[in-house]
Amino acid sequence: MFFDSWTGLLRVVVVGACAYAALVLLLRLAGKRTLAKMNAFDLVVTVALGSTLATVLLTSSVALAEGVLALALLICAQFAVAWTSVRVPLVRRAVKATPTLLVWRGRLRAEVLRDQRVSHAEVLQAVRAQGQGGLDQVVAVVLETDGSFSVIPVSSAGNLDALENVPDVPQS
Repeated sequence: MFFDSWTGLLRVVVVGACAYAALVLLLRLAGKRTLAKMNAFDLVVTVALGSTLATVLLTSSVALAEGVLALALLICAQFAVAWTSVRVPLVRRAVKATPTLLVWRGRLRAEVLRDQRVSHAEVLQAVRAQGQGGLDQVVAVVLETDGSFSVIPVSSAGNLDALENVPDVPQS
């Protein structure tokens, strides 16, 4: 239960080092976008990569070559979906969420908060985290596609063209 054999430990060290090196190499070849924190699909790929690496390390019935192939397959699938979503609007809509306007000109949009399952307290926390003392100092709070909040204070609103891909932004 606590120890099976030195061979098992040696396998974990050797296969682990090789699998880790292969994963780092594959990620470098695939580019920065592979582990981006952009949407649910990216999260699934990141979790699957970790699970696959753990399986290769701890399951002796999975050969190193099979594990590296599985890692490469996940990275290639992530690359293909990301590449296609940039070029095909239908794919983009299928795999990516859209940002959501939660606060506009200091006023909470209660029905939107409810729909997005975001509490008033979470919005206030995001506003405070940006150094703002109240909603009256905020032009917009956006729930981004990765689940983070973007707060645009009145003092740095500019022409608000950063909101052009956010649905339901009132004109004015």
